Amino acid sequence: MLRSMTGYGRCTHEGDGFTMTWEIRSVNSRHLDLKWRLPMQARSLENRFEKTVRKFGQRGRVELTLNLQIQRAELQAVSLNTAQASAMLDELGKFAQERGDAFVPDYTRMLGMSFLWEDSNKEPEKEFANKLVEGLEVALADWNKARATEATALSADMLERTARMRDWVATITERAPQIKEERFETLRDRLTEVLARVEAELEDQRFLQEITVLSDKLDVSEEITRLNAHLERLDELVKGGGEAGKRLDFTLQECFREVNTCGNKIQDQQVARIIVDFKNELEKCREQVQNLE
Repeated sequence: MLRSMTGYGRCTHEGDGFTMTWEIRSVNSRHLDLKWRLPMQARSLENRFEKTVRKFGQRGRVELTLNLQIQRAELQAVSLNTAQASAMLDELGKFAQERGDAFVPDYTRMLGMSFLWEDSNKEPEKEFANKLVEGLEVALADWNKARATEATALSADMLERTARMRDWVATITERAPQIKEERFETLRDRLTEVLARVEAELEDQRFLQEITVLSDKLDVSEEITRLNAHLERLDELVKGGGEAGKRLDFTLQECFREVNTCGNKIQDQQVARIIVDFKNELEKCREQVQNLE
């Protein structure tokens, strides 16, 4: 099925000595653009996480946040910069001694000093890493479910619009021959009027030549055929699902091209109103397609 590029997914899991929460938010983008917010304990797994994400999505700007609460010391992939911590304590001890004050270090204060904690460069435990990936997969599945729900609404809206546009194409198809006849009569009357001024008669051969040129200019049969094919293709792409966003966008551009040509060829008030409405519907469809993967 089709998927929107806008969505939200979440997963919370309590494991052996840890609690993790994955959150995924996405908006539309031309390519898959991943923005990670990972705790230090999971940064070494970013490449593995990215491969997992690419199984679930192909386009969009995606923000992925992992919150971890570690209760088991073995899972902490950080180490204390003891050299810097010792230097800081030594300096504070000297300062207190110079002032004649007793100095008793409060080591718990160092827990909040992020600059003292560094990545230990140790690979997370295999079981722990697998659980993080599993949690990501659950969040991604939830994310895809939300995207599919939104895409279903977009698809229904687009199918309704393409049905309306097919009705307009039918109206243009029916109106085009009538416009030709009206323009032929107008041309005959004008030629007759001009020739009457110079006391000349309208020759059938000359009139046929003018009619042939005008007929070619007013003929939109090829444009109508292509436009019907493009609208049929739109329905196929919407109903077919998959990664159809770019193909839908291209097909809509082709629809714009044919509609513009019809409007330029047929100079008629009724058709002109239809062309304006047609372009408006196509533009609304393009706005919808921008959100589809």
